[in-house]
Amino acid sequence: MGARQPLAWFAEAMRLWKRGPATFAALAFITILASVALDGVPVVGFIVGKVAAPLLATGMLFASLAADRGDRPQLKHALAAFATRPGAQAAVVLASFATFAVEAYAAWYLADVNLFAPPREGPNFSLEVIAGIYAAGVLASLPLTFVPFAAMFDGERASRAFGASARAFARNVPALALYGGLSFALLLLGLATMGVGLVLVLPWIAAASYAGWKDIFAVNTSPGTANVDRQ
Repeated sequence: MGARQPLAWFAEAMRLWKRGPATFAALAFITILASVALDGVPVVGFIVGKVAAPLLATGMLFASLAADRGDRPQLKHALAAFATRPGAQAAVVLASFATFAVEAYAAWYLADVNLFAPPREGPNFSLEVIAGIYAAGVLASLPLTFVPFAAMFDGERASRAFGASARAFARNVPALALYGGLSFALLLLGLATMGVGLVLVLPWIAAASYAGWKDIFAVNTSPGTANVDRQ
């Protein structure tokens, strides 16, 4: 696959996003709100947030699938992951937690802050540290990019979902490196707007990952396709 192929993924992401920009923004806002609100609750909130937020985030993937099929993204897609197999949900949560663990290490290394037990008033990071944490998270997430699709759309077991995603990454490192770089740039853009822009860039990144999954795995997502209709 060409190293510049992610440019086409983001172009496709914009096409999908245009089918329901307000809904995509609402799905991103729900994810952000859940993460921020739950992280503010000591211990229990932290644990629940690390489970609920990544599952809610897959709503943007389900919305991308719907848009690709000619349907409208809907708010109910935020809860679509909770109707999938427990094993699929576990795969998504584990992939997200692995990324968070790398971000937590970056926070400890760069700012001596433990994200597993953050200060009650919240960590006060400089822009450089925030950028470093996000960069570490993006890099860590690249081999795991396609875990949610393999687990929730293809119905693979967790181990096979992780394996499929890792193999796809290994075979397409230049393309996924560009995808990661573009995603990182968009995240910085979202943060530069005091986080408001995240309701735009998160759906773009999610829809681009969906386009990448279709491209790399040569997936047919038309209505009636067996795998993606199992959910």
